Amino acid sequence: MDSRERLIQATSDLMWERGYAATSPREIRERSGVGQGSMYHHFAGKRELALAALERNCADLLPATEALLTESGDPLDKLEGYLSRQHQVLKGCKVGRMTQDPLVASDPTLLAPVRDAFATIHDRLAVVITEAIALGELSADLNPDELASMITATIQGGYVLAIAAQDPRPFDEARAGARHLLRAVALGAAQDRKEQK
Repeated sequence: MDSRERLIQATSDLMWERGYAATSPREIRERSGVGQGSMYHHFAGKRELALAALERNCADLLPATEALLTESGDPLDKLEGYLSRQHQVLKGCKVGRMTQDPLVASDPTLLAPVRDAFATIHDRLAVVITEAIALGELSADLNPDELASMITATIQGGYVLAIAAQDPRPFDEARAGARHLLRAVALGAAQDRKEQK
């Protein structure tokens, strides 16, 4: 790994651990093992390095999520799989956590990759939900965008609750609750189909 990559990786890890505001260039250099001259050769400053790290975090998050949601198979199984994935709960979401950093949230350039990553996940979820509706697995009364937002809010809110409690249980319970709701809605849709026959 070259010095530029080491800088991005160190910044990515430190921002996940502490946030952007609490991460200093000195700590980045110490973590990466890269000197000050090399750091400023690759990046004009901390903000540019943070942007590269945010883009990396988003790029790391999306492939697994997109693979899970775009693979062939039953749409409800894909939603269940998405709501059951393993996470490092007490560290928080590598991407979502950045929205809680005031310096990231107030900087449109730094916030852009985070916003775009969530928009991509939202779109993928909405497509899967639309497929489930088309197959009659979910009620046609459901709004795919609303349900996609609820799923994302459940996961992100679960991180917050788990970190506040210093216990992964609230995260797991929130996701389990979302899975139970999906199953209940699917059961209702199945009963509606039976009654229509």
